[in-house]
Amino acid sequence: MKLIGIETATESCSVALWQDGDLLERFEMAPRRQTELVLPMVEALLAEAGLTASQLDGVAFGRGPGAFTGVRVAVAVAQGLAFAIDRPVLGISTLASAALAAFDRGARGPLLTAFDARMNELYLAVYAQQGDSDALQVLVEDCLASPLALPALPREVRTGTGSGDVHRAALQQALPALEEWLPDGYPRAATIVRLAAPGFAAGEGVDAAQARPVYLRDQVIQGANR
Repeated sequence: MKLIGIETATESCSVALWQDGDLLERFEMAPRRQTELVLPMVEALLAEAGLTASQLDGVAFGRGPGAFTGVRVAVAVAQGLAFAIDRPVLGISTLASAALAAFDRGARGPLLTAFDARMNELYLAVYAQQGDSDALQVLVEDCLASPLALPALPREVRTGTGSGDVHRAALQQALPALEEWLPDGYPRAATIVRLAAPGFAAGEGVDAAQARPVYLRDQVIQGANR
């Protein structure tokens, strides 16, 4: 199975190619430059692997939450590529992607993944890793919350990751055991495609027209639909 993953929801831009478990990835910190970088990254990865787009079996993308424009870029590129080669797509949570990247770097136990959502809000979720596999258990679903009105969070969470550390003081009031924050907690195309691979294998990919972003902020969704 050959899959490509696209992730542009935060300040980074990345593309990854999965070939039966083998991974190639291009990752760059590129605030507001994702639109110009992502397609050249796709072309470079395919060339490096000696593949054409028509040899892909599916396209995975970071569906959000994240920056409104960045999430739209990933969805649009995934749709365009999938339409061109008539392949299915599968959207993956950017919070889950960042969580798996943190587990790769040694995080253990329930992990808080939190992104700064601006407007004094956070995108957050809590995940646990199932053994040493890529499978993640969702302990708190992806949500949008005020640092001063957080959802119920597992009290045993000791580690966090993501740009949400700007609200760390408020998070530690809700999570007294929170003692470590992993820097550079970005979602990555490599973890997007790893999380998507079992779904594609199970036939969960959908037609490109069904690719949908997840913004979590109602007013943004309403504005986008006008």
